[in-house]
Amino acid sequence: MLSGIPDNNGKWCWWSCGIGGRSALDYLIHVCNKTLPDAVLQLNGMAVLPPTCRPDSFSRPVEPKKLLLPEKNDFNDRVIAYLAGRGIDRRLIDYCIKTGRLYESHQLFDKGIHYNAVFVGFGTDGNPKYAAIRGTENRRFMMEANGSDKHYSSTIPARNGSSSVHLFESAIDRLSYCTLELRAGRDWQVEHCLSLAGIYKPRQRAEESTPPAALIQFLEDCPDMIDTITMHLDNDEPGRLATRAIQALLSKSYTISDEPPKHRKDVNDELCMILKECRERIKAPER
Repeated sequence: MLSGIPDNNGKWCWWSCGIGGRSALDYLIHVCNKTLPDAVLQLNGMAVLPPTCRPDSFSRPVEPKKLLLPEKNDFNDRVIAYLAGRGIDRRLIDYCIKTGRLYESHQLFDKGIHYNAVFVGFGTDGNPKYAAIRGTENRRFMMEANGSDKHYSSTIPARNGSSSVHLFESAIDRLSYCTLELRAGRDWQVEHCLSLAGIYKPRQRAEESTPPAALIQFLEDCPDMIDTITMHLDNDEPGRLATRAIQALLSKSYTISDEPPKHRKDVNDELCMILKECRERIKAPER
């Protein structure tokens, strides 16, 4: 017996089948057999489109993409030094390297060999699906590996499962947040952390947008029942626009909070500022 449509709190239970959920989104997926993208569209008052007519954010290529990962270097010394220089705790760097989420690559360009940090995202089958490449030298270099699928951006999963996920624009911002958690004496792996593989660019009218591909894929694949999304997007116009759009699109289905950096543009800037202030206090002579 089905207890009816979701109540005011969104909770429902289908007793005869032994299933229940916390939101209207769960109800549409588990009872009405809708896909996550279709359910999101319906909850936001949009017509459910056939697969061939869905917005690009939900489309899937006919042929699976073949990811071409950059060649690994024999060592990770430059990546470790680069991330440590940006304030990332060594324990987090070691975790990412050990789990295959991070490695150092070397690539031959016209002006010689360059060494980069490669942040890897995996599919549910455990195979790499996405790779963000960041330069480790005195130059700004950012790109994605050929064949990268933005639906599978890099994550740090909760150690024992969680109903919450934290969103960041980049993998370095995500590692910066975890470093701040460590410095505060908190467990940095108690909740899921997801990078959106760069800034999410919604339409000017939020209701005409679709959620970020990486977020939708994570919510669809995550074995935990996610009910809370915390956003740590940048403190600039694109970051604020993206935050408002995600809130408008998903607030009916999830508890969403906005926690941008308090004093700087992004989470890594905030971390570097805090570390600098700590060093200055240590150096300051006592009066």
